[in-house]
Amino acid sequence: MDRLAAAGINTEAALQRGQLDVKNNTEAYLRDGQFNQDRMLEAFEKMASGHVEGGFPLSRIVCRMDWASEDQSRIENVIEFESRVNNIWRCHDDAVICTYHLGKFGGNAVIDILRTHPMVIIGGLLQHNPFFAPSEEFLREYRERRARNRGSSVPAV
Repeated sequence: MDRLAAAGINTEAALQRGQLDVKNNTEAYLRDGQFNQDRMLEAFEKMASGHVEGGFPLSRIVCRMDWASEDQSRIENVIEFESRVNNIWRCHDDAVICTYHLGKFGGNAVIDILRTHPMVIIGGLLQHNPFFAPSEEFLREYRERRARNRGSSVPAV
């Protein structure tokens, strides 16, 4: 809120008009302590352009995703969600940015997260992501890989 105000945005007025809505991770993603992909997909569909109360034609959504790094099963669930949610956003003109503190995620998770986003900001520049895989392709490969990894035994060190 301080950053928005410093940029000249009257946050109080925007909140009152319904033009700005700020939620923490518990309110947005972990309402019952669990991350539920289907619930979040429904929530994002409601936030998509033309659906928000107040008649605002476009939504600009910024999602900070660091909370997912706390639990491996949560990371896997979020990676699937990130791929699935593209099916909603490709039907709307909204601007959606997912931010990740990459130091909190392992290399494999970072690569998978990267593959779920059609556009990326690297070095401060927005660009098409050459590593992006459409949802159907990515989810098939990702789920097969996870099933193989669960089935293999890793020797104790």
